[in-house]
Amino acid sequence: MKLKSVAVLLLSALSTSLSAAPINKQDIQFIGPLGQASTIKPYNTAHQQTIIANLVPSLSGSEKTVSMLGVDAKWQPLSQLNALTMGGLQAMKMEFSVNRFVQGELVLDGIEKAHIFVNGERHSDKMSSTLNLPTGDHQVIIVAEQVADWKKVSVAFNGKTDHDQLLFTDKTTKALSAKQLFDAPVVSAVSVSPDAEHYVTTQKHYQANRGNQALTQTTVFNDDDKVIFTLEGVNASSLAWRQDGEQLVYSQHGQLKTLDLTTLTSRVIAEDLKGASEFAYFNDTSLIFSWSKSPAKDTSLVKHYQGLEDRWSYARTNTQIYLLDIKTGMIQALTEGKQSHTLEDHDAKNNRILTSRAVQDYSAPPHMLTELVEFNLTQGTETVLGQYRTFNEAKYGAKGIYAVAGPDFKNGLGRAVEKDQLTNNYDGQLYWLDQQGAQAKALSKAFNPAIGSINVLSNGDVVAKVTDEDRQQLYLYDVSKDRYTRLKTGLDVVERFSIADNRKPALLVAGTQASAPQQLKQVNIYKNRARTLWDSAPLAYSNSEIAKLEEFNFTNSQGTEIKGRVYLPHNLDKSKQYPALIYYYGGTSPVSRAFTGRYPFNLWAANGYVVYVLQPTGATGFGQRFSAQHVNAWGEQTADDIIKGTKAFLTEYPYVDKNRLGNLGASYGGFMTMLLTTKTDMFSASISHAGISNITSYWGQGWWGYLYSGEASKHSFPWNNAKLYSQHSPVFNADKVTTPLLLLHGDADVNVPVGESHTMYTALKLLGQDVELIEIKGADHQIFARDRRFQWWDTMLAYFDKHLKDQPQWWQHLYGK
Repeated sequence: MKLKSVAVLLLSALSTSLSAAPINKQDIQFIGPLGQASTIKPYNTAHQQTIIANLVPSLSGSEKTVSMLGVDAKWQPLSQLNALTMGGLQAMKMEFSVNRFVQGELVLDGIEKAHIFVNGERHSDKMSSTLNLPTGDHQVIIVAEQVADWKKVSVAFNGKTDHDQLLFTDKTTKALSAKQLFDAPVVSAVSVSPDAEHYVTTQKHYQANRGNQALTQTTVFNDDDKVIFTLEGVNASSLAWRQDGEQLVYSQHGQLKTLDLTTLTSRVIAEDLKGASEFAYFNDTSLIFSWSKSPAKDTSLVKHYQGLEDRWSYARTNTQIYLLDIKTGMIQALTEGKQSHTLEDHDAKNNRILTSRAVQDYSAPPHMLTELVEFNLTQGTETVLGQYRTFNEAKYGAKGIYAVAGPDFKNGLGRAVEKDQLTNNYDGQLYWLDQQGAQAKALSKAFNPAIGSINVLSNGDVVAKVTDEDRQQLYLYDVSKDRYTRLKTGLDVVERFSIADNRKPALLVAGTQASAPQQLKQVNIYKNRARTLWDSAPLAYSNSEIAKLEEFNFTNSQGTEIKGRVYLPHNLDKSKQYPALIYYYGGTSPVSRAFTGRYPFNLWAANGYVVYVLQPTGATGFGQRFSAQHVNAWGEQTADDIIKGTKAFLTEYPYVDKNRLGNLGASYGGFMTMLLTTKTDMFSASISHAGISNITSYWGQGWWGYLYSGEASKHSFPWNNAKLYSQHSPVFNADKVTTPLLLLHGDADVNVPVGESHTMYTALKLLGQDVELIEIKGADHQIFARDRRFQWWDTMLAYFDKHLKDQPQWWQHLYGK
């Protein structure tokens, strides 16, 4: 890559401030006039801001020529502009890189009316703009309404210090950005008709001027991928298809409607179904659905708890199952009672439904009990098929029932570990039950992937979504051959899917690869091949610099292979030394290979970090023996895996600086981060998001703490295993911490209450250690809102830049110290 020019900044002899350095006009692109030459400028109208803002998306692209109102205009270097004045609007564009957080003032001269946009967002309508730019590539667009003499126009950058420089290069690619990863269009829901003749997608994306509100569009396609209908305000995942594929049902603006796919006409079949969801065709003339009723707002002065579940905000909501006649709107209740019913499956041919309901029973781990219940609608009877401590879901099969549950289902029927070893019931297994629920058979004991959910095909075969090591995959279970076959979607992570099962079973699948953004594919199940219907890469990631990915595994102290992967910065120079980030979870799930997400590994690599992601002992997806080691461990083997894995990583990657290592994790991974600070000083900075500092308080106060602990601390309680609850809790070893630690937490977190971070913060403050606590206001356990997500991402990178790159400026900009 050839360096064309640099905005060089010179220190003043009398001051640390810098004089403005003019930007070479060769590095500034000019375009104009935009549209017809008019004497009426936007500032002469009542809509100046909107007129200018609407121009920017068209100017931000890579097109060399832009046509507006019939007038073609070409981009050219400002240095080649000969005209002194011209009519209409004009614009300038600068694209540059910064190799660290850069601050300074952009100063314009010679323009009377200017509007400055940075990375597509309005920054200033004056002759200057303050820039605060994180590592990466940036774009500045200046829209000029009035210029007396373009020969006298100049742009300068006044950096805050000598390292605040803008680098203008001739490279054609762009560094991956946070805005790209969050705002890019994605398929958020899919649905395919039973005959595969039509499919529906919901796409969403974000724009800066819409804030946290996603823009969504739900579209109906035919099998030629042509748009035939749009559904405003509808989510594709909530659609229901009639078995012939010629009619669907959807909820829109408080009305339940049908859409006839042959005539593209719709009609209202019911209204005011507040709380109704999960509509499905029971047969061609009626719908089955769940209908929830929440209690009136409690205005009393106290709350009397009726059980541990009462901490949940939805605990007293009652949900029952109903039938709705499509022609008349008649609704009939199928279940009743104080216990809510979850619809597992329905069988119109035999006029029966399968439901589950929770029974309050804390007597054994995980301190809950689920009843599987069949309702015979012809006879008006209900039959309890079984009561289970571990249960995920159930579906009707050809001659019985399929169930997904942990290894301990039906008295340990699915166990594939030694008799004296406790199992991890988050490791989902597949079972077959006879129609009475009495006889059962384990179908996946020798199948290492953990089964999450299933769909049963009309021939009795099963499509299962599974955790397969660090991938989310779809497998076909062939009943006649008792065999699992991975479906070739070409994706590392299947995010959502829908099945057509009328004639030739097919899938509609959306997902990503570790190094490739989202695609939508159609998969022929039995021929096991896929075709791509939609790809976000050319839409949002054209010419983007995406990290190179390498697989890196090592053998732990127990002789078990620990899988991992490494993300390498673009244009990595192995003769240099790089800082690195080590990421893990350590709980019951592996770290996903999703292209983006809450923890954007590709973005961290774009910011100059080598990123090592490892899958420590205890995660599902690697077999029951592996996942069982999570039980009653609380980080014991996991910490050893992370420490040994990091040492192995340093040996394999000698260009990683061992003195500039950061580590971070969230939830159980946040617990692991805190725990590691008490066990090693090999890291130079650590971040814990929503971590657990005291296992006892989490067990007692987290909404689901007692349920999770029922597996993670199976049969262990503060009164019979005080050592586990205390000595494995980081706060009890806080005096051993020497590593700088950032504690991040949503102040509305009900899963891991924010007090867990406060407890550790209090301890380390009293001990005089380097600790920071940042609360994300209004955020629960996960950070979803756009503005909070960007602040959160910036906070993590700024903290590591401060400690691992000796660049505190970004952190100081965010938090003032």
